[in-house]
Amino acid sequence: MNQIDLCAVPDMMDVEFAIKTMLTTVKTQRKAETLPLQQAYGRVLASSVRAPMNVPPLANSAMDGYAFAADIPSPKILKLVGKSLAGHPYAAKVAAGECVRITTGALIPDGCDTVMMQEQTAQNTDENGQTWVELHADIIRADNVRLAGEDITEGSQLFAAGHSLGAADLALLASLGISKVDVNTKLTVALMVTGDELVEPGNPLQPGQIYESNRFALRAMLEELQVQVIDLGIIQDDLPTLRAAFTQALDTADLILSCGGVSVGEADLVKQVLAELGNIGFWRVAIKPGKPFAFGLLSGPKDQYVYFCGLPGNPVSSYVTFQQLVLPLLSRLQGKPEPAPLLLNATTTNDIRKRPGRADFQRGIYQQTDDGSLVVTLLPKQGSGVMSSISQANCYVRLSRQSGNIPAGEIVQIEPFFSLPG
Repeated sequence: MNQIDLCAVPDMMDVEFAIKTMLTTVKTQRKAETLPLQQAYGRVLASSVRAPMNVPPLANSAMDGYAFAADIPSPKILKLVGKSLAGHPYAAKVAAGECVRITTGALIPDGCDTVMMQEQTAQNTDENGQTWVELHADIIRADNVRLAGEDITEGSQLFAAGHSLGAADLALLASLGISKVDVNTKLTVALMVTGDELVEPGNPLQPGQIYESNRFALRAMLEELQVQVIDLGIIQDDLPTLRAAFTQALDTADLILSCGGVSVGEADLVKQVLAELGNIGFWRVAIKPGKPFAFGLLSGPKDQYVYFCGLPGNPVSSYVTFQQLVLPLLSRLQGKPEPAPLLLNATTTNDIRKRPGRADFQRGIYQQTDDGSLVVTLLPKQGSGVMSSISQANCYVRLSRQSGNIPAGEIVQIEPFFSLPG
């Protein structure tokens, strides 16, 4: 496999530089498949979609009322000649001085250009049984009329390639008669965690063992992104076992995501296996929590690259580095634009302890005050093994690499969780 110069790695790489390095290294080469709308939720469009028709296709009423031509003499009394209902249009032409009873969504009859809502009218029937409609409001031409193409014009672009289809998008496509879309094939990610101390939940713990939890969060976030997950489970700290797991993953995955085994411990054997399989640029990213992080290229089948990300083993570190470092990479591999997190300003209600040197993603709870401003309170326990600091929080407090301690009352930048993974 040809060696790839990932970058000149500094002692600790800035978060932004780490993301830029990964994004400039990867190439998006997804194949396309055609899916019915019912199966397309969350999938990424392989090509742009254009409107095959106008929406609405023909002029229709925005109100229940009466349709007529705006040019009428006074007094404003019109002869009622029929009705136009949704799905059952009035077929004849409406002459001057005539009107048609119309319901919301019904087609505007030929000869009409205006609708007055029924609350602004009155009906009277004469001795011959003819019904007349008196208009009580001022006449405004085209009032309460939805013109053809007012919402969407035939031929206009609805979505660009790379757009991830949401529920509203599917409804819009269906309203245009589109039943199928071309989407990128799903990204396949092989997921594994390493460590002799790890035990699957539900089994008894022996001394020195802990329950494995990282895989549950990572798999859930991957599946939310419509990623196909190959769960390789817990891999023991053993070179032949690790080598076999990575070899298996190389045959099927676009990206291998491991958790644990990328720091400097004696049992961190992942590095040794990866050195045999490809070109790995290990770095220490200037991020807290989560300094140990690895990225590289492995030799896949048919001389194709398989990308690799190695996350730290501590639960919060794994979670934070996945969201901050891996999500942009996944978006690029899926053919989507790089996600842009929502960043807001908030006033901290407590003192923040911070040493310069690493960008820090502390966990907090933000809320809106009566005057509309935001305040944020950091959770008391910020350790990389304290997963409750994630589950109880609703935002990250983003602190720059250069910043130090921050007193209460200062403005800080927060990243709400609801924008993740986005």
